[in-house]
Amino acid sequence: MRLTFCGGARSVTGANYLLESGDTKILIDCGLHQGGSYSEKQNFEPFPYKPSEITAVFITHAHIDHVGRLPQFYRAGFRGQIFSTPPTKDFSEVLLLDSEHILYEEAEKHKRPPLYDINDVIRLMPLWHKVSYHNRVTIGNFVIEFYDAGHILGSASIFIEAEGKKIVFSGDLGNNPSPFIKSTEYIENADYALIESVYGNRLHEDLAKRKDILEDMIEETVKTKGTFMIPAFALERTQEMIFELNELVENGRIPRIPVFIDSPLAIRLTSVYQKYSQDPTYFNSDSMHLIEKGDAIFNFPGLRMTLTRHQSKEISEVPPPKVIIAGSGMSNAGRILRHEEQYLSDHRNSILIVGHQAKGSLGRQILDGAKSVRIYGNEIPVRCRVKSISGYSAHADQTQLLKWVSPMRLNLKRLFIVQGEEDQAVPLAQKIKDELAVEAEVPSLGESVVL
Repeated sequence: MRLTFCGGARSVTGANYLLESGDTKILIDCGLHQGGSYSEKQNFEPFPYKPSEITAVFITHAHIDHVGRLPQFYRAGFRGQIFSTPPTKDFSEVLLLDSEHILYEEAEKHKRPPLYDINDVIRLMPLWHKVSYHNRVTIGNFVIEFYDAGHILGSASIFIEAEGKKIVFSGDLGNNPSPFIKSTEYIENADYALIESVYGNRLHEDLAKRKDILEDMIEETVKTKGTFMIPAFALERTQEMIFELNELVENGRIPRIPVFIDSPLAIRLTSVYQKYSQDPTYFNSDSMHLIEKGDAIFNFPGLRMTLTRHQSKEISEVPPPKVIIAGSGMSNAGRILRHEEQYLSDHRNSILIVGHQAKGSLGRQILDGAKSVRIYGNEIPVRCRVKSISGYSAHADQTQLLKWVSPMRLNLKRLFIVQGEEDQAVPLAQKIKDELAVEAEVPSLGESVVL
């Protein structure tokens, strides 16, 4: 059995792993490279294998850095099967259709042909099969099983048996406990494993502390009569913010002020959450209890969904204090840019960074303390309060990553640290060697190993 790191090596994005046994070739994830311009250019490079020779693709979850090249993969000749959990397929279809116009603009910027078009997405979806957790799938020599990764709704770690060996792909692991989805499942017996490392050298604030910070910032915004901006990823992060604001409002911990969800994509994805909200397969017992009591966990007084462009523009006419949650999460596209252009320069306002900010992104510049940033060709001073809460990340921190590895430590022959920048991946590898006595390494892009 041979494993090749075709993406996600020494980089957070672009997850893509090739696993071969006999004549059968399968992929784990087929993600888009996101962030700096170098990453964007990688998306236009040919796949390092023949798409027509791949029998199946197994998807850990719906984030674009794990599914974003699938329509391009179809265009290049792939006609095999795709497998994921039911929510992952539903989310992915929405996200891939939404991404098409952004990627078209990127292609024009780089003077390249578009990666894919709407028709490629439409033709791709019939190849995609929904598989529940723990329902095994057999492809050639491979037997595959999905475990709950606790990262976002429907996310999975992928357990594969072939040639008498067992290998686990962590996918993105959750920051447990999540406000509303179930926690990560642990796997005890594996010979090889790949583990993500987005926060491999960091620890998060606990849940209670992050909610307290959110509450304090809203109260400060009310006091200064300011605007509170939250650049948030449309999938999971926005729904977490809605869920927690719902609790704060309903328990009287914050005043009722207008809260705008200014993201058509986030609004469409929230409807997928509502579709599965009655299913205890995915939602934890606390949120199921609220739902059974009749609480609309993704709605509360003052919440406004601004679907149209006209509704979005009207936000500026609403007097502060107000809260605006908009994409994209790294401030590199989407409606948040217009709000940042308008509100970053005023000391009465605030911006809260709640997710990973890739090197080179506008969000990273703001987080790193830039005195001014360029938006739509204009130099905008950053005078508002800037705060970050890593606890709102949907990714596991170092302690949680060690906890995931620990049950496997006695059987693991090799552990590969992936999906993290080097300053996170390398310290995690050393920590695992020191504390768990597991042979951990950080592979390079294109590296191939025989298992």
